[in-house]
Order: sequence, then C-alpha cells, then structure tokens
Amino acid sequence: MKSMVIGGIILIIALMAGTYFVAGDAFDTGDYINTLTFLGAAAIITISTFAVLKYVNQMKNDKAGGELADENWDGIGEYKNPIPVGWGIAYIGVILWMFWYLLFGYPTNGFSQIGQWNEETIDYNAKFEQKWLNADEATLNAMGQSLFLVQCAPCHGVDAEGIDGKAQNLTKRMSKEQVEYTIRNGSNYLTSAYPGGMPPMMLQEDKDISEVSIYVANGFKGEQPAAYATCAACHGDNGEGMPFVGPNIKTYSDDVVLAVLKDGKKGLIGHMPSFNERLNETQEKALASFIRSIGE
Repeated sequence: MKSMVIGGIILIIALMAGTYFVAGDAFDTGDYINTLTFLGAAAIITISTFAVLKYVNQMKNDKAGGELADENWDGIGEYKNPIPVGWGIAYIGVILWMFWYLLFGYPTNGFSQIGQWNEETIDYNAKFEQKWLNADEATLNAMGQSLFLVQCAPCHGVDAEGIDGKAQNLTKRMSKEQVEYTIRNGSNYLTSAYPGGMPPMMLQEDKDISEVSIYVANGFKGEQPAAYATCAACHGDNGEGMPFVGPNIKTYSDDVVLAVLKDGKKGLIGHMPSFNERLNETQEKALASFIRSIGE
C-alpha cells in the first residue's frame, strides 16, 4: 500500500504540473476565479487519485464476507451486501441535481442574450422588408451592389470578373468552356426552379457541342447551329428559357439568380454554396438587379 500511496502522490504532482504548464498563464491576469478553478482541479485530481487507490487496495486485499442470498446461479452465490453509502448518496444527488437544473438551473423561459438578439433581428428584418417592399430599380441596384461587395465579392471579386478563375465571371453569362461542360455533364442543381434538370450529353457529336457552345457563349449572335434545336426544346429558340423547364442561358434573369442563391451551383469551376434564408426576399431581388446590370 505504501508504494501505491507514493505512486499516487507522484501522479498528483505530475497532473498538477501538467495543468499549470498548460493553463498557468491564466494566473497572470490576477483574476481570483482562475485561482479557484485551479484549486478545484487540484481537489478533483487528489480525491480521484486516492479514491482509486483505496478501491484498488480493497480489491487486492479484502476478502468477501457476509450473509449469502438464497438465490444462486450455477452454484455461484451473492452476498447481501448493501450498496456503498457514498455511491447511493451520489446517485440520488445526481437525480435531484438533474431536476433542479431542468426546472431552475437552466430556465428555458428566462432571459437570453441570444434570444434577445434573435428577436431584434426578426423585428429589424420585418421593418426592412416593409420599408423597401416597393423599391424602384435604382434603389434595388444600389442595395444589390452593397450586398454583392459583402456576400459575393470574396469569390467573384469586386469587379465581378472572378478571382484567378476560381469563381464565375459575372460580367458575361457563360464562357464556351462552361457551356460545353454543362452539355457534357448535365445540370441538376437548380431543382427549386427547374426540377426536371438537364441530363448529360444531350448532344452527341463533338462538332455539334463545340458549335452550340460558341453560339451560346457569344450571346446568341451569328448564325444559329442546326444542333441548337435540341437545346431550344427547353431553353427556347432565343435562349431566354421556359418557366420550370429550362433557365435563361442568354442573359441573367431574376429567376436564374434567385434559383442559384437558393440551390447553390456546381459547374466547371467549382461549387457555390446555397445562400437560402441568408438573404430576405428584398435583398435577393436587389442582388439579382445588380447582377443583371453588370452584364448589360
């Protein structure tokens, strides 16, 4: 037992030294709370260590004794030993603490800074939407520019031309490479607005894919390739799309911008996350207005 006590003392010293090494700089602040916390840690370490030593010593040296119960299992009996008093008190204490904490210690209906912030945010958003409910195009455009600089510029750049090709250049609808990627791989990300999606390889021939990609990327200028007839079935002969069928691939429209904000976008360059519920309806319209103005 003597060697175990010595080992326990060494363990306590090592644990306290490790604790001080990790969090000792907290005492330089002069805050007595940190001192109390450290003393509490010392008490827990000391009590836990000697409690473990006590029970380990009992397991090594104590012998079973007492009155055997009448029941036995395959000749193995059980003594009528009462539960340890400390264990019983701790068990009941934990249950009582649980009810105290549930009802009084953490009142769900009490004041909360987070709850107050949420209520004030909801109230502000309601006033914001009401104030700008019928904003004109110029107001929406100015509001959208501010939103773009905060929400979109980190990836698309302040000039909306993308940053080192890591995000789409919003000053033009699509590049030839992006159109070709979509034709070959399909597009099923704008499910909220266009649930049907687009399957891959609607055009089979490389020549047709290349010609259509160039035509679409150039803003539908010049002679329309014969193969575009396949695309026109959903996107329309002029590329301006059809509701719930195919998006506008000629210019940015509110429907396309709002769908991308809601569902995110996965394409040739990378994956844009969804902004669903991060902007209110007025802000979404404002952002769509500004993005439309960039490409005009």
